Amino acid sequence: MKNMTIILFIAVAVAVCLFAGCQEQQKTVHGEKISDKQLSKETDSDKLGLLKQLDKKFENPQAHYELGKIYHSEGLWDKAEWEYNKALAFDPVHHDAQAAMVKLLIDRKSETRSEIIADMYISQASVSAKHSLLLGRAFQERMLDDYALGCYRQAVKLAPNSSVINKQIGYYYLLKKDKRNAERYLRRSFEINPRQPEIAGELGRLGVQVQSPRKRKTDTKSLEKILEKKDKSKK
Repeated sequence: MKNMTIILFIAVAVAVCLFAGCQEQQKTVHGEKISDKQLSKETDSDKLGLLKQLDKKFENPQAHYELGKIYHSEGLWDKAEWEYNKALAFDPVHHDAQAAMVKLLIDRKSETRSEIIADMYISQASVSAKHSLLLGRAFQERMLDDYALGCYRQAVKLAPNSSVINKQIGYYYLLKKDKRNAERYLRRSFEINPRQPEIAGELGRLGVQVQSPRKRKTDTKSLEKILEKKDKSKK
């Protein structure tokens, strides 16, 4: 009986050690070793860095937005909303903060507020094809597809001859496996600017043969540069 007690005690001790080890370090589905403690430290370090930035310059919309994202991921809704509001106070057209605010309200189950605020942001962006496009991308990144599509349609209505906008909405439909609309907008983008081999490739995969138009139309190239700059800043 005494031996059985000792064996049981050892088994429990081993199980506790193994559980502690699993809690300390785990593997992802790809075999990457991760530590919850390490991840927590990295988040705390990011948070501390952002707070230091705000100590130096409180009127820093990007720092407020990034801090809001951390609070949002931690489920600290009030703190996240406060930070997003500060970001928008210092930069009223911070589209990532706008989309994040809408997503936060949806996460908080405040559907009515989220709809009202989303409509307000989309209305504010309606004066500019560029801002409509950028807001649409911000919504799409947060999987708020109805709002994203509304922004894209608004943008293409404001600048129907922009190859960049037509390409963006074409890619949107491509992701949604809506081949008919994807072809429509990608074809239009290529007609405006035939020097887009990636678009020619996508159209080819859709079974569409394209030819360069006889007359090349002008395009809003600044939008392409803006989108490239935003993509690089997120890497």
